[in-house]
Amino acid sequence: TAVPAPAKKLDWPAKGKVIAGFAEPRSKGIDIDGKIGDPIVAAAPGRVTYIGNGIPGLGKLIVIKHENGFITVYAHNKEILVKEQQTVVRGQKIAELGSTDSERPKLHFQIRKGSAPVDPMRYLPAS
Repeated sequence: TAVPAPAKKLDWPAKGKVIAGFAEPRSKGIDIDGKIGDPIVAAAPGRVTYIGNGIPGLGKLIVIKHENGFITVYAHNKEILVKEQQTVVRGQKIAELGSTDSERPKLHFQIRKGSAPVDPMRYLPAS
């Protein structure tokens, strides 16, 4: 079954190269390489619904809710620059890349439709 796409393609949330792909059930997202402090940006406009470290293995994370029932997750951040319930625009800097609960600095990025993870590579522009 085809997963409905978000209204528009998403922007890359970080500039690095993809070092780990989507592979259910082990990896529910992709890992993007980077240096500590690199900017993490909102992949699409939405509202911040969660900030914290309540999911083991993901470190400091941000969850943003978007239209069409999509959610994006940004994990392993060093600094978080937004607050819960804040509205963000596409491309807005929301965090600094880090290595919280990770063996190396990287962004772990997930896209979920409802609660089901989908492959972010299907929604991100070809680099």
